Amino acid sequence: MRRWFTPGLIGLHVLGVVAVVVCIVMGLWQAGVYDSRQEHERADQQTVPRVALSGLWSADEPFSAVLSQRPVTVEGRFAPASEQIWVTDKTQDDRPGAWLLAPLLVDGGDEALLVVRGWAPATGAFPEVPAGQVTIDAVLQQGEGPGSSFDPVDRTISTVRVPALINELPYDLYSGYAISTDEATAGGLELVPPPLPGDVPWTVGLKNLAYALQWWVFGLFAGFMWWRMCTESIEATGEKVA
Repeated sequence: MRRWFTPGLIGLHVLGVVAVVVCIVMGLWQAGVYDSRQEHERADQQTVPRVALSGLWSADEPFSAVLSQRPVTVEGRFAPASEQIWVTDKTQDDRPGAWLLAPLLVDGGDEALLVVRGWAPATGAFPEVPAGQVTIDAVLQQGEGPGSSFDPVDRTISTVRVPALINELPYDLYSGYAISTDEATAGGLELVPPPLPGDVPWTVGLKNLAYALQWWVFGLFAGFMWWRMCTESIEATGEKVA
């Protein structure tokens, strides 16, 4: 043990402790920045007011981050009931089932926003759509990832993947979709609860989280180098004494 506290090694001990502490503190700081970014994003989502879709977004524009989980009011008329689609593999309250997806012709034109009317425990005959001009409250969502291909016979698909439906519907589709929060348009189905505003993706502030992990890796490396240099110095001292 005396060899670990020789004058030559005390300075190395101090340097090693300082390096490890600095790396830990810097990592904690970056982790704190990551948490702050998450909180700010959560607060921004909770304070977003409901606005009319018209003027906010059109079918010719891509889905941007500012549209995610945005509460909107949409005016238009539903396409014929036969053009609806079942989105399978959707659980609700731990129950398997499907979403009913209906094209809503916005402002009476040929631009259609896919709207989730509700959830059912099984697919089957399509319920009738509300007649005439309607105004619904909904929450915008980004299109989902790849899944099974569209089945034109049963009119089913496993995800709300807009590119896969562009050629299946005779409309200019929006690049995202909406979850209706309006009971009047559910057609007797259970409403699908949209993601809560507090459900912020973990990737928000990902760069800061990566920096935090990087600093902690540096700390581990500094600790390893301190141990290696100390043991090599002690071994060298022992050989000289021998």
